[in-house]
Amino acid sequence: GAIGALVANAAHAIGMDVSGYDPFISVKAAWSLSRAVHRADSLDSLLAESDYISIHIPLLPDTRNFINRDAISKMKKGIRILNFARGELVNTEDLLAALKDGTVSCYATDFPNEELLGVENVIPIPHLGASTPESEDNCANMASHQLRYYIETGNIVNSVNFPDCEIHKTDKLRITVAHRNVPNMVGQITSMLASRNINIDNMMNKSKGNAAYTIIDIDGTAPENLLAQLSNINGVIKVRIIP
Repeated sequence: GAIGALVANAAHAIGMDVSGYDPFISVKAAWSLSRAVHRADSLDSLLAESDYISIHIPLLPDTRNFINRDAISKMKKGIRILNFARGELVNTEDLLAALKDGTVSCYATDFPNEELLGVENVIPIPHLGASTPESEDNCANMASHQLRYYIETGNIVNSVNFPDCEIHKTDKLRITVAHRNVPNMVGQITSMLASRNINIDNMMNKSKGNAAYTIIDIDGTAPENLLAQLSNINGVIKVRIIP
């Protein structure tokens, strides 16, 4: 993700040999990576070759206890693990055992729990990065700018529940559709436009969980009742037309 790319670039800048593994990396994140960052062939190879491991993944049912006894067994003895993503990504019991026998030489996290407090070679850091006055001011500015950006262009950036979806706004009329992430939604939307003899100039569709978002730039103008017709498609949540 974006934070992982920033960390990889920063580590390379201070002279580290950096490898990363992300089977779901976005095009945007890939473009932001330094060309000097190596792509690991597999997660197992990354674990086996690294001296430091920095975790940058979301907490999902499949990633809970991501760092566990099995994963640690594939690492170099003396590995140093940095976890500033989510505490539950690391199995505390397995980590403590690995710290005790020296397999893990250091664990740094800003998600400490009672079991980790006072443990030798654990560096617990308060999870306060987003609570400083500077961060709160920046967050407020970002939220207002991105909300205005959405209102004016229909582009979505850094939404919690919707995917990032962004096309440069031109003088074309823009239609945005928030809808459920189910099969044939895009087909129904584009078929509706085709039935009204509307030509699509540019289009993007992105999904995140159960939600999806489609941006369509069209040639010409939109018929008066197009918004209502698109809104009546089963699964559509919200339609906007942006001049």
